[in-house]
Amino acid sequence: MNVYDSLPDAAPTVFGAEAVAEFSYDVLTVDVPVGSWISALEIARDKLGCTYFDWLSAVDEPGTGFRICAHVVSLENHRVRRLLMRTTVPHSAASLPSAVAVYAGAEWHERETFEMFGVTFTDHPHLVPLLLPENFEGHPLRKDFVLAARVAKAWPGAKEPGEAHDPDAPKRRQMLPPGVPDPNDWGPMKGQLPPAPARPARTARAAGAAGAAARTPREGAPVRRTRSVTEGSATQPPADAATGPAAEAAPRPPRRTRSVSEGSASQSTPAEASTPAEASTPADAATPETPA
Repeated sequence: MNVYDSLPDAAPTVFGAEAVAEFSYDVLTVDVPVGSWISALEIARDKLGCTYFDWLSAVDEPGTGFRICAHVVSLENHRVRRLLMRTTVPHSAASLPSAVAVYAGAEWHERETFEMFGVTFTDHPHLVPLLLPENFEGHPLRKDFVLAARVAKAWPGAKEPGEAHDPDAPKRRQMLPPGVPDPNDWGPMKGQLPPAPARPARTARAAGAAGAAARTPREGAPVRRTRSVTEGSATQPPADAATGPAAEAAPRPPRRTRSVSEGSASQSTPAEASTPAEASTPADAATPETPA
């Protein structure tokens, strides 16, 4: 049986006592300490058959460090088994041994990670910038990297629609997205801008007055009539609109009931239809008493 099939339960046995493994979404993820990074990659290549190198990159985890990830694949017996090897280096000492000796395809990926995150790979044969322009300063994929484009151009959410056309319109509180510094602290206008205006906090009384103003009807608008449940809807006339007290106190006629043999109210029996006078007699008339 392939060693891969015994993971993640056997991760401490295969990769060392400090290794932690989990399996999700058809990917086996193994975390190892920095000192076991190269040996873990060699085990993945030699014992697990992960001879195909896919990619290597990093993730900036604030408060933790840079999490270096290498994705390798095993293609033995026409079966795809994926393995994600990870280790974490601190921000203060972002250095890791190069994996080029184990996977030659990691050379360009380590150059990109060095350029974008500032992680140094020792023993790398040619650790120089790969993508960014010459003399570029900083590492763009770090969480603390300043977005210079947002400093040179105002963030779109800093203004309400229409504020740019009306200089006298009230301004909203200045807001900056995460990672964007104050233009007065960083950028070409550093130290040349006045402090950003701050909107005073709304008190409970001011908030209540604003809510009452929002509920006040507009000038000239009809006042909405409120009615209770007993009064009925606005389309129903009130009780005092009846013709008189007698009409108000008149009881409703009892509902006519018919048996199944009598049929519905629109049906008439032959005996009822034979005589016009009898046909015109209400069906709910009182039945004469039958002598005992």
